[in-house]
Amino acid sequence: MHGSDERLQILQMARSEVLAGRMSRRAFLRLGLALGLSAGATAIVACSNSSSTPTPVQSSPTPTGAGGRLRVATEIPVQLDPAFASSDAEILVLNHVYDYLVDIDANNTITPRLAREWTVSDDGLRYRFTLHDGVTFHDGSRLTAADVVWTFNRLRDPALQLPTADLYANIADIAEENETTVVFTLSEPNPFFLYDLSDNHALILRAGTTNAATSFNGTGPFKVVEYRTENRIDLVAAIPYFQAGKPLVSALEIIFFADQAAAVDALRGGQVDLVLRMSTPLFQTLQQTAGIVTVQTPTNGFDLVRLRSDREPGNKLEVIRALKLATDRQAIFQQVKAGLGAVGRDSPIGPLFSAYYSEETPLPPRDPAAARALLETAGYRDGLQLDLHVPDSGDRPDLAVVLKEQWAEAGIDVNVIVEPESVYYGDDRWLEVDLGITGWGSRPVPQFYLDVMLVSGAIWNESHFSDAEFDALAALARTTLNEDERVRAYREIQRILIERGPIIIPYFFAQLSAHREGLRGYVAKAFPGRTDLASIAV
Repeated sequence: MHGSDERLQILQMARSEVLAGRMSRRAFLRLGLALGLSAGATAIVACSNSSSTPTPVQSSPTPTGAGGRLRVATEIPVQLDPAFASSDAEILVLNHVYDYLVDIDANNTITPRLAREWTVSDDGLRYRFTLHDGVTFHDGSRLTAADVVWTFNRLRDPALQLPTADLYANIADIAEENETTVVFTLSEPNPFFLYDLSDNHALILRAGTTNAATSFNGTGPFKVVEYRTENRIDLVAAIPYFQAGKPLVSALEIIFFADQAAAVDALRGGQVDLVLRMSTPLFQTLQQTAGIVTVQTPTNGFDLVRLRSDREPGNKLEVIRALKLATDRQAIFQQVKAGLGAVGRDSPIGPLFSAYYSEETPLPPRDPAAARALLETAGYRDGLQLDLHVPDSGDRPDLAVVLKEQWAEAGIDVNVIVEPESVYYGDDRWLEVDLGITGWGSRPVPQFYLDVMLVSGAIWNESHFSDAEFDALAALARTTLNEDERVRAYREIQRILIERGPIIIPYFFAQLSAHREGLRGYVAKAFPGRTDLASIAV
């Protein structure tokens, strides 16, 4: 495989091709509906060469009690209505303008945010939240339970066709008990409901908001001063803020880059303080750079290699097993990810989910000869020819090249088709192709992947996998309040995916970031886009 410099050159050339063709808003929003897509899948967004148009927002003087200016590089956000936001750049901005009802910390633990405390009924159906007193929106209006009720009713309204409608379909009722208390009633138990409430889209808006994409009227630690759609968004600390001691900086500048290499160059040149995500080759170029601190944080994000299982050739189990036997996951992990992250085992339940991750079912050792024999049994005596569709982002083109090399030894001839994200994800193309690679971002619980990616008829079941035993186990894991039952179900799920799942997960990638020396309080978080910039001091 390529050396570090050569891989970097290949990725940079590919990014230039993406920039030559503009990604439409329509295509991007369709991409955005894929809740689990990783940062890499939305990182390269082509920007117009025309001058940016500033959107002025009511400003406020720099507050006392906070100091410093933090400059953060990110990709270009397109959709800043929280209900539709998907890319890490969008979530990064919104997480600092608005607040969640509950949040997730760096240890993947549910923590209070707007809700200071909550109780759960014994049957797991009733969740009662008490809000912090005295929280105000940036326009000065007071937060009440009615705002929470309105926000979640909007997110679960099927008529609005929001990506959260299915996520919150289990909510039977949301009621305002009083101005500071809201009660959620579920149709059936959901042990992961608190995590669902922390979904990236679930930022609390003021009741009746009609222009969420441009009003920026949140309760968060920063308020927007000016938004230049192509270049940057400037924010100042919202003082007072209900979380004591935050924010630690008075000004936050989020600067947009259409290319990750350009963001890294800005870090080297001192134009930004922090770059949150980058490809492996870019990260490697910074590791010995004076004045730069590199950070790698384990995540459960992964690149999914999947074959459609509802038509030939993927509807033949021998073909699925042949692809698995032809794949050397350890070699891929070293060549593509340089050993950063963790080796995958063809299941989205990765090592970070320590309570559920299992190695009880062994992966078959690589055996190209056995793979070739299976193909012959399936009717492919002369081998198999496949087009492999790959979005041009992150390390996925490199992964495709390694797979092509490995599979060739088993008689599998792969034609690698590298496509801009606007093509790969546009018009749901990624759900239709026979063989593809898709990036899925880190989520706080494994059930997310099962429900949206693998159960029969799931909205983003790109492999078109349908297995009655798997579906029953996923339903059990989703609803049981018995943790031992859930552990057993997840272990059986991993067995099924290793034995007959039409997917290969060769690795779990680390979040790769870098910042200049002197940045204090920076904690990289595995949950995409939710880094707490309000806790960073410069």
